[in-house]
Amino acid sequence: MSSTLVVYLHGFRSSPRSSKAVMTGEAIRSMATEENPIEWYCPQLLASPKQSMDMVEKHIQDSKHYRLVVIGSSLGGYYANYLAEKYGCKGLALNPAVRAPKELASHVGMLTAYDTNEPYDFRPEYIDQLKDLQVEVISNPSRYFLMAAKGDELLDWQEMVEFYKGAEQLVLEGSDHGISEYSDHLPKVLNFITT
Repeated sequence: MSSTLVVYLHGFRSSPRSSKAVMTGEAIRSMATEENPIEWYCPQLLASPKQSMDMVEKHIQDSKHYRLVVIGSSLGGYYANYLAEKYGCKGLALNPAVRAPKELASHVGMLTAYDTNEPYDFRPEYIDQLKDLQVEVISNPSRYFLMAAKGDELLDWQEMVEFYKGAEQLVLEGSDHGISEYSDHLPKVLNFITT
């Protein structure tokens, strides 16, 4: 039986162990039934945007799904736009980096991953790879859901709201880039995925 495939893409220097990814994955898995199977795919993304998208697209193409939903947080939201446009599927963006090449240009160099402190080489060519994935305008806003925090300390929430004009939007007063009260809003996320 074919299923719904839910792809979750974490943020820059983050991982599938981020709290939003873990919370969403647990909720998705608990909703899946024999009649309504849901496949959860939340890979560790690579430093290279091109290699990351090649890996994710291979999984999407190999998966026996009839319905695809892509969720992305921060840089993952940027990737989610690209995939949602390519596959014509639903896209859910959590404090997305809508102009990632501009937002990440100052981060080129040796970094560390947030939760492991492993070295992370973010090379200049990765900015060019990001430019190749840029979505200028979403083609069908009704396929998208934006969660944006006015208190995001890293990205401009107003730019997000403008980018997803016409889409379903949940704009949070205060909060932060990680959306620390995400669990309160998870039901809306699940509703968007399943309807």
